[in-house]
Amino acid sequence: MNARDDIQELALKDVMGDRFGRYSKYIIQERALPDIRDGLKPVQRRILYAMSQDGNTFDKGFRKSAKSVGNIMGNYHPHGDSSIYEAMVRMSQDWKLRDVLIEMHGNNGSMDGDPPAAMRYTEARLSKLSGELLADIEKDTVEFVWNFDDTEKEPTVLPAKYPNLLVNGSTGISAGYATEIPTHNLGEIIAGTIYLIDHPNATLDKLMTYIPGPDFPTGGILQGKKELKQAYGTGKGRVVLRSVTKIEPLKGGKQQIVINEIPYEVNKANLVKKMDEIRLNKKVDGIAEVRDESDRTGLQIVIELKKDTNAEGILNYLFKNTDLQVNYNFNMVAIDAQRPQQVGLKQILEAYVTHRKQVIVRRSEFELAKARKRQHIVEGLIKALSILDEVIATIRASKDKKNAKVNLVTNYQFTEEQAEAIVSLQLYRLTNTDITALEEEARELAETITKLLAILNDEETLLTVLKTELREVKKNYATPRKTLIEEEIQEIIVNTEILIAQEEVMVTVTNEGYLKRTSLRSYGASSPEEIGMKETDYLVFGKQLNTLEHVLIVTNQGNMIYRPVHELPDLRWKDVGEHISQQISGLSADEKIIAVFDYQKLSETRSFVFISRYGLIKQTKMVDFSPWRSYKGRPTICMNLKDEKEEIVNCYLVKDDDPLDVFLVTTKGFGLRYPLAEVPVVGARAAGVKSINLKEDDYVVNGVLVVPDGDTAVTIVTQRGAVKRMLAQEIPPLSRAKRGLMVIRELKAHPHRIVYMTPSSQQPELDITTQNNTRYRVSENDFPISDRTSNGSFIGDEKKDGQIFDIHQVIQAKLRENNE
Repeated sequence: MNARDDIQELALKDVMGDRFGRYSKYIIQERALPDIRDGLKPVQRRILYAMSQDGNTFDKGFRKSAKSVGNIMGNYHPHGDSSIYEAMVRMSQDWKLRDVLIEMHGNNGSMDGDPPAAMRYTEARLSKLSGELLADIEKDTVEFVWNFDDTEKEPTVLPAKYPNLLVNGSTGISAGYATEIPTHNLGEIIAGTIYLIDHPNATLDKLMTYIPGPDFPTGGILQGKKELKQAYGTGKGRVVLRSVTKIEPLKGGKQQIVINEIPYEVNKANLVKKMDEIRLNKKVDGIAEVRDESDRTGLQIVIELKKDTNAEGILNYLFKNTDLQVNYNFNMVAIDAQRPQQVGLKQILEAYVTHRKQVIVRRSEFELAKARKRQHIVEGLIKALSILDEVIATIRASKDKKNAKVNLVTNYQFTEEQAEAIVSLQLYRLTNTDITALEEEARELAETITKLLAILNDEETLLTVLKTELREVKKNYATPRKTLIEEEIQEIIVNTEILIAQEEVMVTVTNEGYLKRTSLRSYGASSPEEIGMKETDYLVFGKQLNTLEHVLIVTNQGNMIYRPVHELPDLRWKDVGEHISQQISGLSADEKIIAVFDYQKLSETRSFVFISRYGLIKQTKMVDFSPWRSYKGRPTICMNLKDEKEEIVNCYLVKDDDPLDVFLVTTKGFGLRYPLAEVPVVGARAAGVKSINLKEDDYVVNGVLVVPDGDTAVTIVTQRGAVKRMLAQEIPPLSRAKRGLMVIRELKAHPHRIVYMTPSSQQPELDITTQNNTRYRVSENDFPISDRTSNGSFIGDEKKDGQIFDIHQVIQAKLRENNE
């Protein structure tokens, strides 16, 4: 197959790169970003220019939008009619533009995001302010280029008598660039521009005394002057925009929050819907009703509150969790000299002043040429009238118009243009009054030419004209500021008590990790034993708490889990509960919960004591476990367990000044007692210090805290099914990391090995399961206190039942005493 001359072989990546590069250049320059000089995107400029050319201006009647869109599409903008109409509608929306550029009759959308009526139903015309953007366009003030089919010419920029980019702002997304320029107050912008003309080296601080910040059509409160300054300096920055609200009293001790201004570009209907969802989902208890009372007189949203509700607290919650307050991100990108630039306030104003100077120069040159041309004609006419009889005789003697013009030029030294004006003169102009009028016109033309030359030859005069025109626009169109500016961004502190419906609930946590909260009604409708739980599982914690309280949950693998009570799953008493793994990641499959601690506030004067299986112990301050950022999904370390087989066997929360002893018992029967004061307080991620000197193959069965001078009975169970009770204080106090003394008698044949030790408690029942699945429920009180060398008494037949397989204390969930 022969290679064809008309086919090029190109790499796909080169073609794609080239085509995408061209497309990007097009949408950056010709679609999404505004020009720094007139603040308009191409579609907006074409809409204004086409409507102006059609005479569809503020001083004439409204015209069907569809007609204007058709003209714009047919002559200047070869894109979809919907995109043209959308741009046209936006320019008429007084909640999007600070000063609208198009006036529209009919439905042009709403703050609720409602679509406008179709273009066949609406009517539009240019606003009076648009006339200031287009003023003098016919005087060769700006560059014109051919349209898409070379049939019409269109302007590349409008003359713009005021800095529209800042007044009406802009928003857009193109390839690699986006822009977000806020709206401003026209009067302030013009005042700042005039100051900059007079003081080209003006500082940003000084400019900001004239232009303190954006002025949004929807009003609102803007916070953060420091952030504003950064945004105006660099073109990038973030400020906070919040609604204007007030709290009003109602009858019966109730209150309501009234909102009259919402942040710029926030959809009102969505905002009301979100606030009503918060009421429906009871994320905040206290909202009775959310109503949109807006009408043609203005915006009003009312949030009616229940009796005795903290209105400030609810308002703060709404600021934080809805669009009642938003962050406004400045990203001031505009096309400057055909290139997208991130620009600051001063740069925008400087570019505008430069543009406007060029416009005035070009206009003056145009008017000067026109004045000189007319001056030349007027001079000819005056001269003709002064020798009128000769001129008339010459014309009468001529053969035709062309011959008359030649004779006038030859006989009287008129120029071609003057001769044309003379032969075209109507007879009634040959009166005495007309010579006076011509002389007056000649004088006016001379003055005009002098003025125009002054503008062209003297920078000061040029700037005076520029300032005068700006002041005129300000006088005619300036309106009072709508947005209030506040110095500091106010931090929103949401008090938890506001968000949570206070309720007394029963909280239960099981050894295998199932947790729940149950209403007292559900708990009271069943007996405590009917709690939903797996057969192999047992209760570690069961207590009446308030939804405003919190729990810290300790696992045997050295993890600490934090849960506010109100975030626990709300389930019936007979339900099993939700497994902790459904909320928390990073736990191992066989991880068990060993202790749960409830509290209202973290205490500075309390510490956790952690005791590990392989002989480590530590204390850590309670405040080290203040809620961490990712608590909802991840646990935090409470003890660094370096060995895979290592685990926490017990955990206590104690007051720092409590004089307590640590009492440890190992499986081989060693018991050690020493003061807790010997255990150092370390950080949450520390491993701790040696608690007891263990023999090989020995490990700590449990460790408890006892008072030094009391009678603390402990219950010990061996693998053979022997149970005994003794006093912990029978072991004399030694010091940390010693071997300790025996708490059972060592037998040569078939020795006892301790599998369980616990302090005798107010809930003294133990549930014991043997290897042959025989279950015993025994009360610790049934066993008398014996000495430390006793091996206790057997609960069953060791040969028949096998060794102890599982043992745990039977915990009953209980209500607060006196139901406090």
